[in-house]
Amino acid sequence: MVIYPDIEIQNGQCVNLRRGHMQDPIVYDMTPLAAAKQHVADGAQVLHVVDLDNVMRGGHDNHKTVLEIIQSVDVPVQVGGGIRSIEGARWWFEHGASRVVIGTAAIEDRHFLHELCIHYPGQVVVSIDARQNKVMCHGWTQETIYTPLEVAIDLQERGVAAIIYTDIDLDDDHPEATFATTTQMVDELHIPVISSGAVKSLDDVSTLRLLPNIAGVVIGRALMNGAVSLVDALGVCQQPYTHADLV
Repeated sequence: MVIYPDIEIQNGQCVNLRRGHMQDPIVYDMTPLAAAKQHVADGAQVLHVVDLDNVMRGGHDNHKTVLEIIQSVDVPVQVGGGIRSIEGARWWFEHGASRVVIGTAAIEDRHFLHELCIHYPGQVVVSIDARQNKVMCHGWTQETIYTPLEVAIDLQERGVAAIIYTDIDLDDDHPEATFATTTQMVDELHIPVISSGAVKSLDDVSTLRLLPNIAGVVIGRALMNGAVSLVDALGVCQQPYTHADLV
């Protein structure tokens, strides 16, 4: 299981969103570049970088900051946030991104997604965010009628390289939230599934690692607030695998 340290950027700052609210971010003292370098020093093999300003507006709001990260680290960087066109994706590939992460545009414009996958096979990842088993779009503000598994199966057929699945209920600490949907996703898809929003402690890393076929986990807030050490999390991932059935 690959760990993807998550660096979220808003107004040039390293942040994390409370319950997805753009207006009330947790702002960290560490700059995005410093966070990237620290993660790599701690053993990260890949970074996940999101331009939050771009999610709502489009364009290249924090592109200089993201480019600085890409140019300063020696590990692959996958980039997300407001990429809605083939030209936008091409711009990032030409500037060193290893993969692009598509969100709302992949849900609302499947033709665009299919064309993008044809142009860049193996380099297009789709982020599926769901609350109460319904896919959410536009920064978690609009609910669709689709379940995450329905969308994931369709996207798989269109050629995406991987799915990042964010269970918003887990991220929100909903009392009835479980790993059930994540488990279903890894069971029924044949493309890699990367969990996001699920890690609050090292025990969560251990739990996810037990899921057969889980490809990776995106960890942001837990790393930034010190609840999880990247070194310790990587150590969990390197332990010998033992199959277990999760109830």
